[in-house]
Amino acid sequence: MTNFIQIWAINATSTSGIPLPCSLPLLKSLDASFNQISTLPEEIGLATALVKVDLSNNCLSELPASLAKCSDLSELKASNNTISRIPDALAGCSKLSKLDLEGNKLVTISENMFPSWTMLTELNLARNLLTTTPDSIGALHKLIRLDMHQNKITSIPPSIKGCSSLAELYMGNNLLSSIPADIGTLSKLGILDLHSNQLKEYPVGACNLKLSFLDLSNNSLSGLPAELGKMTTLRKLLLTGNPMRTLRSSLVSGSTTALLKYLRSRLSSDEEGSGSTSIPTKDDQIAAARRLSLSSKELDLSGLGVTSVPAVAWETNDVVKLDLSKNSIEDLPNELSICSSLQSLVLSNNKIKRWPHTVISSLTSLSSLKLDNNPLAEISSTDLVSLSKLEVLDLSGNASALPEPSALSALPQLQELYLRRMKLHEFPNGLLDLKQLRILDLSQNNLTTVPEGIKNFTVLIELDLSDNNITALPAELGLLEPNLQVLKLDGNPLRSIRRTLLERGTKAILKYLKEKLPAQ
Repeated sequence: MTNFIQIWAINATSTSGIPLPCSLPLLKSLDASFNQISTLPEEIGLATALVKVDLSNNCLSELPASLAKCSDLSELKASNNTISRIPDALAGCSKLSKLDLEGNKLVTISENMFPSWTMLTELNLARNLLTTTPDSIGALHKLIRLDMHQNKITSIPPSIKGCSSLAELYMGNNLLSSIPADIGTLSKLGILDLHSNQLKEYPVGACNLKLSFLDLSNNSLSGLPAELGKMTTLRKLLLTGNPMRTLRSSLVSGSTTALLKYLRSRLSSDEEGSGSTSIPTKDDQIAAARRLSLSSKELDLSGLGVTSVPAVAWETNDVVKLDLSKNSIEDLPNELSICSSLQSLVLSNNKIKRWPHTVISSLTSLSSLKLDNNPLAEISSTDLVSLSKLEVLDLSGNASALPEPSALSALPQLQELYLRRMKLHEFPNGLLDLKQLRILDLSQNNLTTVPEGIKNFTVLIELDLSDNNITALPAELGLLEPNLQVLKLDGNPLRSIRRTLLERGTKAILKYLKEKLPAQ
């Protein structure tokens, strides 16, 4: 009986309210979707254990403020109703991770909401009557997917740069005349849909993005900045329906690769003859980095071209992050062992050949280690034993360094693992034991299959399988739909999934795969 009342599914054909179970305090999941419900009783607030509520496809014109009493609520779906406002009290639902209000009549969102909803990873406000995006959107640091297409939005606030986890942004069918250059700081953004707006230009600052899909079709663009040619990650660029004057029609309708190549050539021409500016000395740069670290506790010594680690790295022993990337360092000095506060060590793009065991084993607070793009020799299982607290590991581009997959079991707290360009021909099944993984990057390898055991990654939010040789995906991948927000598949010869479906994004793909599973 206890299990029965924890989940309550309702089939109400009347247009009145809904019947509620008598033991509301134990109710955890409420599904009242696809009915004709016009009101939700305030008594719903008595269901203080509610975690998931689905009220989609009804006739609701408002949400009861008493839902704010459901302090554990993490998923709220009320799409396809006639809701015109969100009660201010719902700011109290601070554990919300997914909110879907697509297809309603919302005119505005209070500035007070987003600062209270900092756990949001997915927000769908598509097909409403919104005219603005609140400046407080930048408070959503964990937001991965934002869909606001088909509204009447005239601008995107510069504060969008605060959404540092954003991977998919859908703003098509609005009234945007410009987008802020600040959007270019969103380093994880892969999909940007801006079709059917009134954009007159694409800002140079936004060319810093690492997009795989960009839709600028049906705008008022007369040209594109040459800097867009440097976005080599771009697989699909849609431009039809723009009054292009500076680009030939064959380029606009042709392949994305050809267009980017043309833009790069134009960039080279523009840069010819430009004078060089004075460059500060390495000592100046190191001194400046140390001054900044006094307040930030982060010491950035990247890109200095040094062959050895500057002494300032261990002289400032309260630093929590040390970035030594993009240098020519071959070894780590033993002095770094005294940096007991160090939590993040970035050694990417150096010339390190041997695993720096002595130093790394002494860094007891280390939670993030990036050693990508070094000529590392093989890593042994014993090298990883001292890293039991490690949460982030990047070994990309070190094909000969890959440890035995079973060795990774020494990293039970690992949440992010990056193994790009490792010449992998098979999915390392040993990875399936890493139950805490939230991000897994296996892109730019030679994988041909994905194991059914992928379903074991129950907390995974991002999976990158792009640029492999995968021809089919297991239906079990669809079981990750509740949490998986980003699935990257570009550059694979997939035959079992239509291209049009792939372009609809992660949610559509996972839903399709889930529907292929045999009925239980």
